[in-house]
Amino acid sequence: MSALRLGQERPGGPLSEDEHGRITIRAIADEAGVSVPTVSRVINGRSDVAPETRKRVEELLNERGYQRRRSTRAPSRARLVDLVFNELDSPWAVEIIRGVEDAAHAAGVGTVVSAVHRRRASTEQWLDNLRTRASDGVILVVSQLASPILEQLRHLGVPMVVLDPSGGPTMDAPAIGATNWAGGLAATEHLISLGHSRIGFIHGPKQVLCSRARFDGYRAALDAAGLPFDPALVYDGDFYHQSGFDAAAALLRLPEPPTAIFASSDQMAFGAYEAIRQAGLRIPEHVSVIGFDDLPESRWTSPPLTTVRQPLAEMGALAARTVLEMAAGNDIDSPRLELATELVVRESTARLES
Repeated sequence: MSALRLGQERPGGPLSEDEHGRITIRAIADEAGVSVPTVSRVINGRSDVAPETRKRVEELLNERGYQRRRSTRAPSRARLVDLVFNELDSPWAVEIIRGVEDAAHAAGVGTVVSAVHRRRASTEQWLDNLRTRASDGVILVVSQLASPILEQLRHLGVPMVVLDPSGGPTMDAPAIGATNWAGGLAATEHLISLGHSRIGFIHGPKQVLCSRARFDGYRAALDAAGLPFDPALVYDGDFYHQSGFDAAAALLRLPEPPTAIFASSDQMAFGAYEAIRQAGLRIPEHVSVIGFDDLPESRWTSPPLTTVRQPLAEMGALAARTVLEMAAGNDIDSPRLELATELVVRESTARLES
């Protein structure tokens, strides 16, 4: 491959130069088909770059005459990944953080946790901080990001992975989620196997894909069992305690209340517990309850909650390993991975006595 002169155009456009006429890292990254941080790691002699990628980048650096700057600063910096949530007010966030930190720590990488609170100003501040600390990668646990924000992330050249417990859009980045439809199916089949036919369902936010997947699993189980779907048995929630309480209280006021309730999050199931208690009823003697998530608190409720385990910590660990693979210049096999959910039977569900 012959070297190009400064300012000479290559296929796909001209090579970028800085104000001193030097080839930029961005130009090398674009031509090599890798991220800017990957080129920076090669320049700084870091070991976390795939051999083939390092060879390709080194060849381009030599051919393009890239001038490596001398620096009086320390030759290395702390390696970091950014973990970004909309909010940090949910117990499942703690499980995700635990998984990310375990995997990052094993790789000798630190974790920076941020919450953008769905506000543009918070997101912009986080982006400014990200530019300063030069993270190896970003794990997004957000249902959506505005297009301009995504463009800025792509411009920074930082590898991104979407951790997808809420089933949001993939944002053109690798995504890691769970089998929500299968979990909804398993939860409802469990209640049906105990003799329940009037099964109340507390829906999560309808704009969130995992809520719809769990609901679709619920309906599929009813259909497979030949049970009619009754829209009067479905109430909306938001994954939090109060909405679970309100929905369960409304279900129990029906002329023919359900004998079982499937809450599509553990927190809503905890709210349903209180509504059932206030109605003077007992779990599971009068009403069976099943949740979704298997938060640590689930086994300590009274009675311990039957639920669908969503492997949140494992999802966090896989997201961390994936983004570090990308930061090392390695290809990712699949744009989306889904970890299996699992039914965990405890004492909040029981056979319906005729």
